[in-house]
Amino acid sequence: MAQGNAIILYCLKQLKRERTIYSIYHLLKGKKSSQTIQDAHLFSLKKFFGIFDFLTRDAFDQMIETLQAQKLIYNCGEQQFLLTSMGEAHLNNIPIPRELNGWEYHQVSEKFWRRLSLLIQVVSNLEYQETNYIPIQKNKDIHIWLKSVLIQIKVSKKEIGAKIYAELIECFRQNQEIDPSILIFRLSGYQQIGLTPMQAAQKFSMDFYDYHLQFINIIHYMIRKVGQEPKRFALLVHLYNGLIQQNELTQSSKKTWQLLSQGHSIETIAHIRRLKLSTIEDHLVEIALHFNEFPIDSYVDQTLQEEIITISKRIASKQLKLIKEHVRQASYFQIRLVLAKYGG
Repeated sequence: MAQGNAIILYCLKQLKRERTIYSIYHLLKGKKSSQTIQDAHLFSLKKFFGIFDFLTRDAFDQMIETLQAQKLIYNCGEQQFLLTSMGEAHLNNIPIPRELNGWEYHQVSEKFWRRLSLLIQVVSNLEYQETNYIPIQKNKDIHIWLKSVLIQIKVSKKEIGAKIYAELIECFRQNQEIDPSILIFRLSGYQQIGLTPMQAAQKFSMDFYDYHLQFINIIHYMIRKVGQEPKRFALLVHLYNGLIQQNELTQSSKKTWQLLSQGHSIETIAHIRRLKLSTIEDHLVEIALHFNEFPIDSYVDQTLQEEIITISKRIASKQLKLIKEHVRQASYFQIRLVLAKYGG
């Protein structure tokens, strides 16, 4: 898994021994914790958030053991690793897919793919006037969505196949780094059942994780491209519509944000919600990460904010403990809040 390994190496390089190896595991899994969300922002790793949401702890441990055996990383103690010179060379030689955008798309990639696969199957069978087939997608919401789309679009059943094909060709034509066949062989159509992910990986003689990366890279590219140019992709844009929700907070943080917006203090919110104050502070850090306009002056005065930022830059670290040693008057919460606001 050359590209999968390269992503782990890249993450380790970004972390600079400031987090344990399992912070990468939680990042790749897309764990919705305040710490993982903050790490994704602070260390510029948002594009990898949730791209391996199926990854198990055992599988991840095996990856790390393999990287060690290949002498690409070495253990510095306390579950922390650094790249060897061979690891640096490996990272420089293995390209990481450029369209990955896990932070924005990890929650909607599967839905986009289900919509696309069912649309192609239905349109393909319409082309041959075939009505006796088993839908590749079982989800009722996807079926309801497709029925609605087929009613909305102003294209005849005879023309829809050709128009969607033309839009797909145009979409992929604009990115020469992408191999559309990675996705095409997964599609079902008239008298044709698409390959499973494992079958597709075998067909392309690829490691499963590397195949998954290539596939997700294409899906993320399509979501971005179609979303940016809806007029050019008048039919494909229906795959995109209603998917993206900006600045999506975790459910618990949303409740805190609502109470905060009503003017309650964090102490009062902790009491109302029967949660620890530290938990509410976690929510504020997440809110600061999501909303650039969120003011933090009432929690950290301007002078202390500037001092935290200056120290973080001077010691070239975002490690809370190190910053705290230089700015003793700041609490860990205040440091985290400032880093969330300005540290990325």
